Amino acid sequence: MKLFKHLTLAISLMAFGSNNVSAQDVKVPHAYMFGFVASFNDSTVYFTNIQEIDSVWVTKKKKMLSGRNQYSYQLRDFFAQQRQMPNRTCVVIANVDRKKLEKKYIKMKNKYLVKSKKPYDVRNLAETDFKFTAVDMSND
Repeated sequence: MKLFKHLTLAISLMAFGSNNVSAQDVKVPHAYMFGFVASFNDSTVYFTNIQEIDSVWVTKKKKMLSGRNQYSYQLRDFFAQQRQMPNRTCVVIANVDRKKLEKKYIKMKNKYLVKSKKPYDVRNLAETDFKFTAVDMSND
Protein backbone atom coordinates (compact mmCIF):
# COMPACT_ATOMS: atom_id res chain seq x y z
CA MET A 1 0.00 0.00 0.00
CA LYS A 2 2.88 2.38 0.81
CA LEU A 3 4.41 1.68 -2.57
CA PHE A 4 1.15 2.62 -4.27
CA LYS A 5 0.97 5.93 -2.33
CA HIS A 6 4.58 6.79 -3.18
CA LEU A 7 4.08 5.89 -6.82
CA THR A 8 0.92 8.00 -7.04
CA LEU A 9 2.68 10.92 -5.36
CA ALA A 10 5.67 10.65 -7.71
CA ILE A 11 3.47 10.55 -10.81
CA SER A 12 1.42 13.55 -9.67
CA LEU A 13 4.58 15.55 -8.86
CA MET A 14 6.06 14.74 -12.26
CA ALA A 15 2.86 15.78 -14.02
CA PHE A 16 2.58 18.99 -12.01
CA GLY A 17 6.26 19.88 -12.43
CA SER A 18 6.31 19.36 -16.19
CA ASN A 19 3.80 22.16 -16.74
CA ASN A 20 6.16 24.74 -15.25
CA VAL A 21 9.21 23.81 -17.30
CA SER A 22 8.58 25.89 -20.43
CA ALA A 23 10.01 29.41 -20.38
CA GLN A 24 7.93 32.29 -21.61
CA ASP A 25 9.46 34.73 -24.06
CA VAL A 26 8.74 38.43 -24.14
CA LYS A 27 9.64 41.03 -26.71
CA VAL A 28 11.84 43.91 -25.56
CA PRO A 29 12.48 47.11 -27.52
CA HIS A 30 16.21 46.49 -27.82
CA ALA A 31 19.13 44.46 -26.56
CA TYR A 32 22.87 44.53 -27.06
CA MET A 33 25.05 41.72 -28.34
CA PHE A 34 28.44 40.86 -29.69
CA GLY A 35 29.79 37.82 -31.45
CA PHE A 36 32.91 35.76 -30.93
CA VAL A 37 34.32 33.47 -33.63
CA ALA A 38 37.10 30.92 -33.22
CA SER A 39 38.42 27.78 -34.83
CA PHE A 40 40.26 24.81 -33.43
CA ASN A 41 42.51 24.83 -36.51
CA ASP A 42 44.15 28.22 -36.05
CA SER A 43 44.86 30.86 -33.44
CA THR A 44 42.87 33.68 -35.03
CA VAL A 45 39.77 34.81 -33.14
CA TYR A 46 37.25 37.43 -34.20
CA PHE A 47 35.07 39.79 -32.20
CA THR A 48 32.21 41.86 -33.52
CA ASN A 49 31.54 45.24 -32.01
CA ILE A 50 28.75 45.56 -29.47
CA GLN A 51 25.62 46.08 -31.54
CA GLU A 52 22.17 47.31 -30.57
CA ILE A 53 19.41 45.11 -31.98
CA ASP A 54 15.81 46.31 -32.05
CA SER A 55 12.80 44.15 -31.17
CA VAL A 56 14.41 41.07 -29.69
CA TRP A 57 12.88 38.26 -27.66
CA VAL A 58 14.18 37.35 -24.22
CA THR A 59 13.11 34.85 -21.59
CA LYS A 60 10.76 36.49 -19.14
CA LYS A 61 12.46 35.45 -15.93
CA LYS A 62 16.21 35.65 -16.63
CA LYS A 63 16.17 38.13 -19.55
CA MET A 64 18.32 35.76 -21.62
CA LEU A 65 18.25 36.14 -25.39
CA SER A 66 15.85 33.75 -27.09
CA GLY A 67 17.02 32.17 -30.32
CA ARG A 68 20.73 32.60 -29.59
CA ASN A 69 21.43 29.81 -32.04
CA GLN A 70 19.76 31.82 -34.82
CA TYR A 71 22.08 34.75 -34.17
CA SER A 72 25.16 32.55 -34.04
CA TYR A 73 24.06 30.96 -37.34
CA GLN A 74 24.01 34.45 -38.88
CA LEU A 75 27.63 34.90 -37.87
CA ARG A 76 28.65 31.38 -38.94
CA ASP A 77 26.98 31.82 -42.34
CA PHE A 78 28.75 35.15 -42.83
CA PHE A 79 32.13 33.51 -42.26
CA ALA A 80 31.30 30.54 -44.47
CA GLN A 81 29.95 32.57 -47.39
CA GLN A 82 31.67 35.97 -47.27
CA ARG A 83 35.05 35.02 -45.80
CA GLN A 84 35.27 31.42 -47.12
CA MET A 85 36.00 30.21 -43.57
CA PRO A 86 33.62 27.35 -42.86
CA ASN A 87 33.49 25.28 -39.69
CA ARG A 88 33.99 28.15 -37.28
CA THR A 89 32.66 28.10 -33.75
CA CYS A 90 30.44 31.13 -33.27
CA VAL A 91 29.12 32.40 -29.97
CA VAL A 92 26.74 35.28 -29.32
CA ILE A 93 26.72 37.05 -25.97
CA ALA A 94 23.79 39.36 -25.26
CA ASN A 95 22.23 41.44 -22.53
CA VAL A 96 19.53 44.09 -22.25
CA ASP A 97 21.92 46.24 -20.19
CA ARG A 98 24.76 47.69 -22.26
CA LYS A 99 27.09 48.33 -19.29
CA LYS A 100 26.89 44.70 -18.15
CA LEU A 101 27.61 43.54 -21.69
CA GLU A 102 30.57 45.89 -22.00
CA LYS A 103 32.09 44.31 -18.88
CA LYS A 104 31.70 40.83 -20.41
CA TYR A 105 33.14 42.09 -23.70
CA ILE A 106 36.24 43.55 -22.04
CA LYS A 107 36.73 40.48 -19.85
CA MET A 108 36.47 38.09 -22.79
CA LYS A 109 38.74 40.17 -25.00
CA ASN A 110 41.36 40.40 -22.26
CA LYS A 111 41.46 36.61 -22.03
CA TYR A 112 42.75 36.49 -25.58
CA LEU A 113 44.85 39.66 -25.61
CA VAL A 114 46.46 39.93 -22.18
CA LYS A 115 45.93 36.85 -20.00
CA SER A 116 46.52 34.21 -22.64
CA LYS A 117 49.54 31.93 -22.49
CA LYS A 118 49.25 31.31 -26.23
CA PRO A 119 49.60 34.13 -28.72
CA TYR A 120 46.21 34.74 -30.35
CA ASP A 121 45.61 36.89 -33.37
CA VAL A 122 42.59 38.93 -32.24
CA ARG A 123 40.70 40.68 -35.01
CA ASN A 124 37.68 42.94 -34.93
CA LEU A 125 34.78 42.83 -37.36
CA ALA A 126 33.46 46.28 -38.16
CA GLU A 127 29.72 46.85 -38.15
CA THR A 128 30.02 47.77 -41.83
CA ASP A 129 31.22 44.21 -42.51
CA PHE A 130 28.71 42.30 -40.39
CA LYS A 131 25.54 43.33 -38.58
CA PHE A 132 23.13 41.10 -36.69
CA THR A 133 19.50 41.21 -37.78
CA ALA A 134 16.60 40.66 -35.39
CA VAL A 135 15.05 37.19 -35.33
CA ASP A 136 11.27 36.88 -35.02
CA MET A 137 10.51 34.39 -32.24
CA SER A 138 6.76 35.06 -32.11
CA ASN A 139 5.93 31.73 -33.81
CA ASP A 140 7.92 29.65 -31.31
